[in-house]
Parts: sequence; structure tokens; C-alpha cells
Amino acid sequence: MNAAVSEHVVSARGLRKAYKNKLALDNASFTVDAGRIVGLIGPNGAGKTTALKAILGLTGFEGELRVLGLDPRTHRDELMKDVCFIADVAVLPRWLRVGEAIDFVAGVHPRFDRAKCERFLANTKLNPRLRVRELSKGMIVQLHLALVMAIDARLLVLDEPTLGLDILYRKEFYQRLLEDYFDEQKTILVTTHQVEEIEHILTDVMFIRDGRMVLSAEMEHVSDRYTEVLVTSEQLESARALKPIDERALPFGKTVMLFDGVPKLQLAALGETRNPGLADLFVAIMKGTYA
Repeated sequence: MNAAVSEHVVSARGLRKAYKNKLALDNASFTVDAGRIVGLIGPNGAGKTTALKAILGLTGFEGELRVLGLDPRTHRDELMKDVCFIADVAVLPRWLRVGEAIDFVAGVHPRFDRAKCERFLANTKLNPRLRVRELSKGMIVQLHLALVMAIDARLLVLDEPTLGLDILYRKEFYQRLLEDYFDEQKTILVTTHQVEEIEHILTDVMFIRDGRMVLSAEMEHVSDRYTEVLVTSEQLESARALKPIDERALPFGKTVMLFDGVPKLQLAALGETRNPGLADLFVAIMKGTYA
């Protein structure tokens, strides 16, 4: 049973998951389409990991969820033929040899192409006899990338994949993913705390807070909808009258205000306008979450 072309890769409606007295997912609804790179972003405890576990068939839930046309609760084995999941790339058993890692993935994933993996590794300093404890962090990233890129999965789920890596290796990871893996037949769903680093590769973004989706939009719509204005003290009251959703003070009497849905032409009269960075937008929408 395959998902019809017109179906969403992921379609969730009214997802609910409770742990003791806490709702991890609270009537969460969202969709993910084919050929998109979607960032799922939220503070710790917001429900990101629970949402991913539901998609991967690793936890029960209430509500409706279809992944590639299948219910992950009842068709997990079938679903995993078309799904690849990678968590923190810095975590591999230190005793494991490179060749053993390749053998393991070849044994568990039906869509793994060993020849493709070995072609990728031929351009690195990795050899099958090396153990993980002998590898630099950069080499570990290369090993993970080789394993991921050799799996012809329709949905790749990445949960904080570059945790513990320095900025050079984080950038290399995402760049190689874009250049050597991603195409319009594949979909990537990624969670990360390093929002600024993935902003340029995302086609869509979802903000989750307290188990609910508080923003779900294409990146181009985000830049159309939200505008930051650098306001001088003379224009402060006029700007506040337009009801910014956030403001922060800068030196020399200037203030940055964030507006939702106010025409850019109207805002240009108040000061210098720009598209907000995803991190600034996240902080504005999540204000009060960390109190």
C-alpha cells in the first residue's frame, strides 16, 4: 500500500498524548508535503520528540495520523521501508568499526545501497577497520552521512542531528545533505536548537509550544507576514499604535519592533524594515514559555 501522489507525506489531525499529568501533544494538527525540508522547532518539553515518535510509530497517541498513507501504529514495519531516522550523529558505540556500522545498516534497512555508501566513503579517510573511538568528530559526521545517503528513503527524520558538533561540522552536515541527498522525491523533517544554521535550507517551518502548533507556514509566507522595523524614539508611539507582537530596546534610543500582517509599505514610514531571522521570530512567539 503506497501513499497516493496527492496525499501529504505526513498528515496529523488532533494528535493528543499525555504522560501522567502533562500533555505532550495537545490537539496538534499539521501536514508535511513531499519534496520539502521542514523545521520543527520548539523549547524543551514542547512536544517535538513526542511528535517525531508518533510519526515513527514509536509511541501511542489519540487522533488521526497518516505517514506516507499509512497509520504508524498499525503499519510500522511497512512504513520503515520508506522512512529513515537519525538522532544525534555524535552518538555511536565507541567500539564499533566502520565496516560493522555499514553491515548493521545493510542488515536492517531494505533500501540501503552498500555500493553507494562505499563510493561516498572512498572520498574520505575512513576505512572499514577503524573503530569509532579512533575517529574525529568530522569523520563521524562523514560516516553518518554515508549511511544516510545510501538509504533511498522517502522521508528522512532528523532529531537534533548535529548535537555536540562544532559549527564547521554542523554546516558540512547540512550542506552535504542538500547537495548529495535531497531531491523533490524526498522529504526531510528536522528538529534542532540551532535555528540560525538551518534557516537557509528550510522550505517550511513549524513552531510547537505546550504540545500545540503555534506557527506552520512556508518560509516565503513567513517573510511576507512578519516584518521587523528599526524605530527611532520620535516614531515610537506611532509604531506602538500598530500593535507590534514584540519589541526590544537597542542602544542610542532605537527600538526593534516585530509586526504580524501589517503592510510593509505602511511600516516603511516608521523606520528601516527587514525580514526577521527565524531565531528572533521564535523568541517573540515563545515569550513567556520560559518563565
